[in-house]
Amino acid sequence: MNESILAAARQKAAAGQRLSLAEGLALYEENDLMSLAKWARAAKERHSGRQVFYTVNRHINLTNICTSGCPLCAFQVPEEDAARRGFLLSPSDLDREIAAARNIKGLAEIHIVSALHPSQPFTYYLDAVKKIRAAFPDVEINAFTPVEIVHFAKISGQSVQQVLEILQAAGLSSLPGGGAEILVDRVRQIICPQKADTAQWLDTMERAHKLGIATNASMMYGHVETVRERFEHLLKLRELQDKTHGFRAFMLFPFHPENTQLAKEHSITPAGSWENLKMLALSRLMLDNFDHFKAFWVMLSLPVAQLALGFGADDLDGTIGEEKIIHAAGAKTGAGITREKLGAIIRETGYEPVERDASYQPARQGGEG
Repeated sequence: MNESILAAARQKAAAGQRLSLAEGLALYEENDLMSLAKWARAAKERHSGRQVFYTVNRHINLTNICTSGCPLCAFQVPEEDAARRGFLLSPSDLDREIAAARNIKGLAEIHIVSALHPSQPFTYYLDAVKKIRAAFPDVEINAFTPVEIVHFAKISGQSVQQVLEILQAAGLSSLPGGGAEILVDRVRQIICPQKADTAQWLDTMERAHKLGIATNASMMYGHVETVRERFEHLLKLRELQDKTHGFRAFMLFPFHPENTQLAKEHSITPAGSWENLKMLALSRLMLDNFDHFKAFWVMLSLPVAQLALGFGADDLDGTIGEEKIIHAAGAKTGAGITREKLGAIIRETGYEPVERDASYQPARQGGEG
């Protein structure tokens, strides 16, 4: 390890200054978790003080039938197996989802991520947005990753720009940050070769930001990528955020290998809690232009998500309801959580729980239901 680079990295991290790729790698290799936590907490508090956010949201997955065949994914079902394991929400199914969502007090967001269905037209997804918007005029519709947007452009014969404009006019509010995995094409050729590549993912996000469509960003790590490639991914996000300021929040997804072809081919075991917390703290330090960092409790588990609030996270995401994608890969967390539970988890860390809307404005204070 280059001691001069490490010394500069430690000094910059403590002072809240921007870190280079080499400096980030030096801090990773040093493996001083407690110092990383201290610096990441300070960075979090520069952005959001003593507040920790959560929202009342509901996930809707329209289908798991997918053309991409990604070795990374346990959620997808190929078309030839659709009759046995697949699902596709019909209009009446979606009506039932909407009816269930109407019963959620203080619902702020409906989150939609699905699969790349081989035969459903773009109008299927567009109609879903229109129906949800008609039912919930004031709720955030956070839907469709850049991978899905690129797929919609392909099946509709329209450009990514046109697809985004049509969805925005129909009521789409924002894009989730999924599908990024690792934004290095060497890795993507192994884990998701049929999905949008690095340039397409970043271009879709940039176009969304320029249209006023806010987005999240993410990284899924712990599979076939190198540590350096993780940091290259973070720098690509930081560069785009410098340009557009359109990312609201960042979240880490440690890879859940269970039930995936990738794990069988590469003998992958899950990252441990030390690695997850270290990557969170380093992401907070590297992404100095991101205000909010989510500890996605479904992926991390509630105990680790709570610990993450001491490592730079300032958001526990939301109540969620039923979630299918991560649970298909072996996540053992429950189907949902109450706002009261989220508030209690936050208070136990000494932070102030704030129920938020999609723009991180307070919707309800203190986690009271």
